[in-house]
Order: sequence, then C-alpha cells, then structure tokens
Amino acid sequence: MAKKDPTDLSVEEKLKTLFQLQTALSSIDEKKALRGELPLEVEDLDAEIEGLTTRIERIQNDVDEYERAISQKRGEIIEAQASVDRYKNQLNDVRNNREYDTLSKEIEFQTLEIELCNKKINDAQKRIAERNADLEGAKALLTEKQADLEVKRSELDEIMDETRVEEEKLREKAKELEAKIDPRLLTSFKRIRKNARNGLGIVYVQRDACGGCFNKIPPQRQLDIKMHKKIIVCEYCGRILIDPELAGIKSEKPVVVEEKKVRKRSTTGIRKTSNSKKATDASDMI
Repeated sequence: MAKKDPTDLSVEEKLKTLFQLQTALSSIDEKKALRGELPLEVEDLDAEIEGLTTRIERIQNDVDEYERAISQKRGEIIEAQASVDRYKNQLNDVRNNREYDTLSKEIEFQTLEIELCNKKINDAQKRIAERNADLEGAKALLTEKQADLEVKRSELDEIMDETRVEEEKLREKAKELEAKIDPRLLTSFKRIRKNARNGLGIVYVQRDACGGCFNKIPPQRQLDIKMHKKIIVCEYCGRILIDPELAGIKSEKPVVVEEKKVRKRSTTGIRKTSNSKKATDASDMI
C-alpha cells in the first residue's frame, strides 16, 4: 500500500499525528530530565580538563624555555670567562698604556657580561621554581577533575543504560510520525515547541482554557477547534490547539446535582375538610 502524501491528510489527521508526535517527544524529554544536570556537569568537566591540559602544556613549555635560556647563558659565561683569561694573559705582553687600557676594558666588559648572565640564570631559576609549583598545582587539580569526571560519567552512563532502549524506540516512533506530517507544518511545530518553556507545541483545551498558558478561550473559538476545519493556535502563547476528544482525552463533564422535587401538599382538601367540619358543628348546634 502506497504511503499517503502528508499534504493530503485532513486537518483532523494532521492534528492527531501532531499530538502523537508531541506525546513521543514529551516522553523523550522526561527521559532526559531523569539525567538532571549530569550531562552539563560532564560537559563542563570535559571543558575544564581540556583547559587544565592546555595550561599544563603551556607551563611545561615555559619551564623548557627557561631551561634552554639557562643553558645558553651558561654557554655565554664559559665563552666570556675564556675571553677574560685570554685578555689577562695578553696583559703580560702589552707594549704601551693604550693596549693595557683596551685589554682592561675588555676584561671589565666580559666580567660584567658574566655577572649579567649569572643574574639572568638566577631569575630564570626562580621562574622555573614558580612555574613548577604552578605545574604541580595544575596536575593535582587535573587529577581531581578527572576523578570527578569518571564518577559523573559512570552515573550518567548508568542512567542512560536504563532508558536507552525505551528512548531509542521513542525516537524511531517520532521519526515515523514526522514523515507523515507536512514539512511546513512540522517546521512551525518545532519552532513553537522550541520557544515554549515546557516543550509543548500542541495542547488540548482544558476547562475552556489553553492547556499551555491556561488563558481562557472564547466559546466560538472552542467551537472552531471542535470542528477540525483548520489549524488554530492560541492567541496568547502561539501553541497549536486541539480538541480533547481528538487527543484521546476524556473531557470532564460538570456534575449536575438533581434537586428533589418537593411535592406540595394540596391545601384544597384541607380547606374542604375544615369547611365540612364547621358545617357539621353548626348542624349539631341547631
């Protein structure tokens, strides 16, 4: 049997299918609600762990950079010390004051270079100590967050395992229902559902009011909803409205209390009796 084109469905069939889809989606939302804040907590922990991992890498790179700088400065110290030793040896062979002054300045300059390199090495070592302390703190925090993530993820997996089969069935059912609905109507329904706080895109009339926002619906509009001639939305919240009977909900009929008819006793007989009694008494007196 060929599938019916969604555009060929009557308004009643469209509304009924939409309500069935809403029921399936609401059930899926309930399953998600069982997970609570766990998915968000797991997501946040994943982001924190990723940030901590990046921070640890950056700190480690800083430490490596400082160590390379220290190694370079130590090499410069060795070269400067070699220059100082060479210039000192050359002082023994100077022939005039000018050469002596030049060599003395070179020795002084190289000595200052050695002192500057030593200062930079000390500064770098202090920075390495500070960064290593930061590194240890970040690693400890990473270990703590990873343990939290493992606990939260196991809790989430346990909850998901309990609802996975049923949720998959509901998703398959929702997919089948969506295929039966006109694409334009489905898009509108999804947009309404997305904007609705409780995720309801279609609701049935409850006690003469919208089942979503609970605002009163005029009688004429209720009659139009029961007629199933066109798709009607709530003028307050924009949700699609459906007749309770079409949604498979038994409407609550007001309970009518029957008043017992109080039977009035006829006073005519009483009057007649009383008159006849008076007449009898009068005849007795005669």
